[in-house]
Amino acid sequence: MDLTTYSSQQLNQLKKDIDKELRKRRRQDVKEAQKELKQVAEKYGLAVADLVTGTSAKPTKSTGTVRFRHPEDPSKGWSGRGRKPGWIKDWEAKGRSLDDLRVD
Repeated sequence: MDLTTYSSQQLNQLKKDIDKELRKRRRQDVKEAQKELKQVAEKYGLAVADLVTGTSAKPTKSTGTVRFRHPEDPSKGWSGRGRKPGWIKDWEAKGRSLDDLRVD
């Protein structure tokens, strides 16, 4: 295609038309890809999100064994690894021993 024969106005219009067509085709490609993903997910009995994020393929990260437990709220625990939770810091700030919270 020889573009030298086009005026600036014609080239600008051609550019707008091309951009519009590219956006249209992109939307069509996305719809087709979504359709294919749904078919693959159904074939293997998975959710589409599992295919995209790979959540079912990755093992979950272990947070470690709870070694310290909150004395009044058993739902709060800490493995002793990483940053100390606020309730541990408060406990120690009151002069209490971390050993008092240890789970055997």
